[in-house]
Amino acid sequence: MGLKKLLEKIPGYDQLVLPLHRAQSFRAANKYDYPASSMKVIGVTGTNGKTTTCFMIHSMLTEAGFKTGLMTTVAHGVGRDLKPQISHMTTVSAGLLNQRIAAMRDAGAEYLVLEVTSHALAQYRVFGIPFDVVVFTNITHEHLDYHKTFANYLKAKLKLFKLAHKTHGGKKIGIVNYADPAAEYFADAIDRPLAYGIERGDIVARQVKLTAAGVEYYVKLPRALKEEFPEIDEQNFSDKLHIRTNIPGEFNVYNSLAAMTVGLVYGLTARQIEDGIAALPGVEGRMTRIDEGQKFTVIVDFAHTPDSFEQLLSDFRASTRGKLIVMFGSAGRRDETKRAVQGKIAGKYADVVVLTEEDDRDVDGQEILTQIASGAEKSGKKLDQDLFKVLDRTAAIEFALKQASGADDVVMLLGKGHEKTIERADGAHPWDEVGTTRKLLRERAD
Repeated sequence: MGLKKLLEKIPGYDQLVLPLHRAQSFRAANKYDYPASSMKVIGVTGTNGKTTTCFMIHSMLTEAGFKTGLMTTVAHGVGRDLKPQISHMTTVSAGLLNQRIAAMRDAGAEYLVLEVTSHALAQYRVFGIPFDVVVFTNITHEHLDYHKTFANYLKAKLKLFKLAHKTHGGKKIGIVNYADPAAEYFADAIDRPLAYGIERGDIVARQVKLTAAGVEYYVKLPRALKEEFPEIDEQNFSDKLHIRTNIPGEFNVYNSLAAMTVGLVYGLTARQIEDGIAALPGVEGRMTRIDEGQKFTVIVDFAHTPDSFEQLLSDFRASTRGKLIVMFGSAGRRDETKRAVQGKIAGKYADVVVLTEEDDRDVDGQEILTQIASGAEKSGKKLDQDLFKVLDRTAAIEFALKQASGADDVVMLLGKGHEKTIERADGAHPWDEVGTTRKLLRERAD
């Protein structure tokens, strides 16, 4: 057992290391002369939707002509020069975080869109970053292996809103998902919350149209909002905004609403907002469609929480006329309580459930699959009939693909998305979910 694991067994260990985290973050920010201080920083937090929302904001600002930095779980860089994020960490360590921001500053970045995790907030990794606008997407069951309770997880997320600076007319601006049960909790922590939603909020999507290729809807801004924010040009918004995305799913209505609200705060025109969001072709590992000429649909997505499962699978159950085949696992040394929950959700919506490895680390993979299977069985699935355990992930993908036959069938490969390694007992191994799936589909066609 490593030293870190031994130390973690000491009662109060987390509280002991917090001063060390603060000191490390202070040194890192000071070393690079507080590199984010010259940029307008947009911080995005939440359980699901953070990455896609960040990419939409980045696309919108970049297309509008602003030199914009991006740091997410998928990629980092300035403008269209983005590099893949290899490590399984969304908000990287304070030292690397400040080093990358300094490089963006030196490249002339005017804006920085930063995906911020609860771990980063709890460990003060974002110390010294002046958040200009903060965004809350949603909060659901996740990371309780670290935070221990949902209340602690909620408090960690809320820190981002407390870190916001009073930069807009002396007010802290926070953008909040009105549909989330915790919306009021976050709204109360900010001077001027801007709520978005499909049914209610300051910014409301209407005439929503969901298709396999993406979503589209209209937004009509209330006059009171135009009067409050002088950045909003009356002429530019005299008619409805027409928002289109290239990423399907009702949850991307919410993600794009958050992004367009950021555009409003910064005074972008309707055309800049519409074109910027529509210009994003997709995000790697987020609703990525794999087409190698097969007659059925194959989708790779990073979904790995109960809420993301519920949203994604309910959407696809409603739109899938054929069989819905879902493959996924659950990470070792992470929140165990969600495993059976996700199994139950998958069992409820999918016709066939295939369970496999997902960064098992030093945990018995078969035991993880048994925990997930217990939930799927509660939804009526039967082992080796419509519920299968295939521990090796490559073999599991191949098995899942073989369950599809008709043109109306859909295969969903969940949990790894963009990640470039898979963690096993002996360490990290190279992994490419999209590439592996393409290879198997081509071999199947030969």
